[in-house]
Amino acid sequence: MSVPTRQIRARFSADTITVYQAYPPEIALPAVTAGRFVAPFKRDRMTWIKPSFLWMMYRCGWATKPGQERVLAVDITREGFEWALERACLSHFDRRLHADSATWSRQLKASPVRVQWDPERTLRLSALPYRSLQVGLSGEAVDRYVDDWIVGITDITPTVHRIRDLLVVDDEPAAAALLPVEGVYPLPAGIGARVDASQDAAAGAET
Repeated sequence: MSVPTRQIRARFSADTITVYQAYPPEIALPAVTAGRFVAPFKRDRMTWIKPSFLWMMYRCGWATKPGQERVLAVDITREGFEWALERACLSHFDRRLHADSATWSRQLKASPVRVQWDPERTLRLSALPYRSLQVGLSGEAVDRYVDDWIVGITDITPTVHRIRDLLVVDDEPAAAALLPVEGVYPLPAGIGARVDASQDAAAGAET
């Protein structure tokens, strides 16, 4: 069975979903200690959360890019995640979803959340023919994320380094065994239409 073009795949339970972010140590380590984001994390900047582990690895280069040396797995409530998507606007104009570019532009400016779909990645970080979701939070959405949605923050950088090292020696089976298990997130149809997700009857196993 082919994978739908735009589908949210994530590690999730009945109540939470795991998203990933990468930061320098001076932001990541205090966040892990506090269990939430604290200074020098800045709430007035848009913060992007990513449900796909491998897309995060592509973005941070297996925790090697400057300013992205620590990878965090952030468990947030599904209620919060879906609140964000209900209020999201696509980061680009799409005539299938917006009456015209001016309408889209007004919606983008008014929304505290924006979403975009980027090519999902293989274990070797090559682009796949289907896409993965990124969610950008600003304003009220950042406050809710930091104050209300976060259940726990885990520094998974050692695991990221271990996977990278296994790939260096071409031990792909061992590297793949360390990946988080991601299933199809059962997105309510109304929210799926808002973020232009492909609709799929499969509901994805909880992990």
